[in-house]
Amino acid sequence: MLDALDADAVRRWSRIAVELLDAHRSEIDALNVYPVPDSDTGSNLVTTMRAGDAALRAAAPIDAAAALGALAVGAAEGALGNSGFIVSQILRGFADSTRHDFDVVAVPAGLDLGATLARTAVVTPVEWTILTVARAAADAARGATLAEIVVNALTAADAALQRTPS
Repeated sequence: MLDALDADAVRRWSRIAVELLDAHRSEIDALNVYPVPDSDTGSNLVTTMRAGDAALRAAAPIDAAAALGALAVGAAEGALGNSGFIVSQILRGFADSTRHDFDVVAVPAGLDLGATLARTAVVTPVEWTILTVARAAADAARGATLAEIVVNALTAADAALQRTPS
């Protein structure tokens, strides 16, 4: 079991995130109803994460902090739409909260800072959007192990996500 994510783990996570977003693009596009149902959120998230992933691969970082920094900068530079920029801010929270490895201290701090940065980046934050999902994950990111923290954050994020269509 991992106690922390190092640069290699961040690279694997980034690549898997791109693959999963791409696989679920249509489903995410269908969720997009605010502020208008323009059905592009999934596409915007894939584009944003691909840009972050490309920057990460080009940087060849030696630790998780540098990897997360490259990922966040690349995502911000390639962000498409509000959702893309929001995700880039969540990634920035991860990067700004990590000194070496992404561990049991940095993950909750990164989720909290990322959710805060994302909310402050939006002119008029609206509940039951990605902002609510990010905050739910941050608030639940507690536990003794990295796995426990991630499972708690993911469970809370999923519960919040299930309520977004209403």
